[in-house]
Amino acid sequence: MILIADSGATKTQWACVSPDGKKKTEFFSQGYNPNYISGPEIVADIRATMPAELEADAVREIYFYGAGVTPMQYGFMEETLRKVFGKADRVFIAMDTLASCRALLQRESGFAAILGTGSNSCLYDGENEGLNVDSCGFILGDEGSGGYLGKRLITDFIRGNMPAAVHEMVGKVIGKSNEELIDTIYTKPFPNRFCAQYARLISENLDFDPYFPELVKDAFRKFFSRIVTHYPDYQQYAFNAVGSVAYYFRPLLEEVAAEFGMKVGTILQAPMEGLIQYHLAK
Repeated sequence: MILIADSGATKTQWACVSPDGKKKTEFFSQGYNPNYISGPEIVADIRATMPAELEADAVREIYFYGAGVTPMQYGFMEETLRKVFGKADRVFIAMDTLASCRALLQRESGFAAILGTGSNSCLYDGENEGLNVDSCGFILGDEGSGGYLGKRLITDFIRGNMPAAVHEMVGKVIGKSNEELIDTIYTKPFPNRFCAQYARLISENLDFDPYFPELVKDAFRKFFSRIVTHYPDYQQYAFNAVGSVAYYFRPLLEEVAAEFGMKVGTILQAPMEGLIQYHLAK
């Protein structure tokens, strides 16, 4: 059996498929960014969420793509996964950018981005990712992501930098004082997930006040100006992306991409079906 995992900052989607593609088992677990979670926590969570019908010893190949999983952490992730799937002959580890490339472009070269809880991007040669302008993660960057949108919303709320009606509505949804918000973000686990949850609030209120679509477009403009425009000849590529932010805010994304001379190509909410297609074909 072939086990494929797409691990974002919020959740991991798993698919275990037979080599002929006729048998498939899917499940979800929490996200396994090694910057925020330990090996024993990952092992315990996989065992707790893995369906009973999926036999760990039947897994012979693992392809794990993860947010925040840099080459320095490949060994850590392989060792951790082998504690659950001890009979695997091959454990392949890569960053989530390669998952987006393979899902979006299969074996064609091009540009691929991730706009989900976090953000990332790279050029792709049809097999491996090439140039990557670092997103710098939640604290330093992640422009255009759900975490970035939530961070902007919370900052504007604390400072009162939004229309009065928006401030009142957002305050009712958040249900925390300014001090509680700051304490949650600076002292509690997974601040990126906490902030990213408010991307849904933004998406559901795009017609409530111009503040919301302008917030989204500003986040996308920063993603383009600070990251995308630093790729050589970026305008020759179509803008392809995976992630819920790209998927649900596509009209605004297309508008901003046009401002920077790029056409939007393929947008996927999640990469898993594309990854299954890629690995079964290979």
